[in-house]
Amino acid sequence: MKILILCGGYGTRLAPAAGELPKPMVPIGGRPIVWHIMRGFSHWGFHEFVLCLGYRADLFKQYFLNLATMVSDVTVDFAAGAPQLHACAPERNWTITLAETGLDTQTGARVKQAARYVPPSDDLLVVTYGDGVSDVDFRQVIAFHRRHGRLATVMAVHPPGQFGELALDGGGRVAEFNEKPHMSRHWISGGFFVFSRAVLDRLGDRPDLVLEREPLQQLARDGELMAYRHEHFWYCMDSPRDHQHLSGLWSSGCAPWTVWERG
Repeated sequence: MKILILCGGYGTRLAPAAGELPKPMVPIGGRPIVWHIMRGFSHWGFHEFVLCLGYRADLFKQYFLNLATMVSDVTVDFAAGAPQLHACAPERNWTITLAETGLDTQTGARVKQAARYVPPSDDLLVVTYGDGVSDVDFRQVIAFHRRHGRLATVMAVHPPGQFGELALDGGGRVAEFNEKPHMSRHWISGGFFVFSRAVLDRLGDRPDLVLEREPLQQLARDGELMAYRHEHFWYCMDSPRDHQHLSGLWSSGCAPWTVWERG
């Protein structure tokens, strides 16, 4: 099963921390955040990726074309010519397609274009963004999708609490006060989707097609969108503050998304 990762945006809100890097290439602990996302999928048995590229596609290609050399032992035999790689890192099982999907193409159109790299025999499309990390067991989300039989599944998560929350009774009395809770109580999209292949028929060829608007809104109206509720860690890197937070978790040795460290 191939994992489609949306990597084409400019990431302007992260610009103070990213410089000219596209958001998925911004490093956490010396590795691009998209590497962390891929490493998580790989832990659960998903090793094939399609990166939907746009802004600074060249940086993705430089990184991943050189990654095999960087993570492997290398024997250089000048007489033979090409170096010999001794793959020993977890990335040795990865297959990565770097797909040019257009500089200003919107998310729905990127998915439609990248789907050409998903074999017709695959009945599901798995789509996520290149800027969010989680400790979810992706196998469970896919199993949930197969059980309910609808066309689409979105992972629902609690956003990190950035503001104090109040629980009010009917008369306006504050029944509970929580100062910046670890997670808010309401649900949002965690940016991980499982689609039955028939969803592709709902994606036109317009480059301005936004996945999160007409396609997903219509799926919801048709009763074809289900939510898998993930109660544990999820975090999206959308600002310099988010980057600092994730970097701090990594440096502390307690990064909750590193499921591969826990076996």
